Amino acid sequence: MEQAHGEDGVGQGPDGLFGALAERMFSEVWSREVLTCRERRLLLVGLLVGQGLDDALERHLDTALRSGELTPAELRETVVFLTLYAGWPRAARLSAQVEKLICRTARA
Repeated sequence: MEQAHGEDGVGQGPDGLFGALAERMFSEVWSREVLTCRERRLLLVGLLVGQGLDDALERHLDTALRSGELTPAELRETVVFLTLYAGWPRAARLSAQVEKLICRTARA
C-alpha cells in the first residue's frame, strides 16, 4: 500500500469495506508482475484525470514524484498528452497540480 498509494494504511484496520478492498488491491493487483508500478501509475493518472477525481489524483501524482516512478519532465509530458484526451479544463487543473507538487518537492 505504501508503494502504490503513498501511505501505509495504518489505522484503517482489516475489517470493513476499505480493509477488504485495500488488501485485494495492494496485495494482489498492484503486486502483479505484468505491468510495472510506473505503468500502473500512468494508467491510473489518466483514469483519475478523465473522471475529474482531483483529490485522489494529487495523492498519486505526489507518490509518483516522491518515489521516482515519474520525473518532473514525465509528469509535464503526461499533462501535454492528456490535454488531447481529457480536454483543456481538466488538463489545466492537472498542470496546476503537477507544478505545485514539483515546486513543493524541489523545496523539500
